[in-house]
Amino acid sequence: MAAEFVDGPSGPLEVVRSGRGEPVTVFAHGMGASIPSTRPYASGVSGTRVFFHFRSHGRSAPAFDGWDYDHTADELLAVSDHVAATRALGVSMGAGSILRVLLRDPRRFERVVLVIPAVVDSPRNSAGLVRYEAMAQASRDGDAATIRAQLERELPASARGSDAAQAWVDQQTEVFLRPGMAEALRDMPHAVPVADVEALRSLELPVLILAQRGDEVHPVSSAERLAQHLPNARLEVFDEHGLLWGHRARVRKVVGEFFDDPADDIR
Repeated sequence: MAAEFVDGPSGPLEVVRSGRGEPVTVFAHGMGASIPSTRPYASGVSGTRVFFHFRSHGRSAPAFDGWDYDHTADELLAVSDHVAATRALGVSMGAGSILRVLLRDPRRFERVVLVIPAVVDSPRNSAGLVRYEAMAQASRDGDAATIRAQLERELPASARGSDAAQAWVDQQTEVFLRPGMAEALRDMPHAVPVADVEALRSLELPVLILAQRGDEVHPVSSAERLAQHLPNARLEVFDEHGLLWGHRARVRKVVGEFFDDPADDIR
């Protein structure tokens, strides 16, 4: 799949498409992640699947003009409008970016999936702040060893030592060392996508929320808070073995059925 570049607010954004026809679904990764990290969620989704890199990720332009959910929402919108996406899936920071877009325009997407949302209307918890402060310092210092060690600690025990896990650690370490990532790691953990959680009650589109137990950086409580305030949401909570490490087939089925069965109205 060849990459193309879409004009974003801070420079070109790398975009990769697969599949063909309608509907068009855009996939937004988390902070320090990459296009490969969102591809597994798309494997059961029909139509055109569009993956992109936020600022300072992949081959997208590095950005040093501050990081918050307005910036990432602007980039998500730039890509979504360019490809005429009607549906979206976001992981962590990507999930928050989708929420910010919907609060601006509740009709922008027909249905969305929010994967391991980290925050709603309050900044990250202490575990998340400590994690990202350490990663920000390591990114500034070019300290790949510290970044790798942190990423390896976050792997489920069942995945550690596997070739797939090591490949993931390699990919993510490279991303965390890119220009602009130290600024992202410094700023984003203090940002929130939702100023007033009650505003979520006006979003009537179908929403699927995926969470996993044992993830201190993406607590289940954040997913539960979203599910309580989004009027047409379904929450699926997986165990601590990890969404894509221990439950990939189940995740593929749940996401594919949610996106591709219009009769599956959550309400």
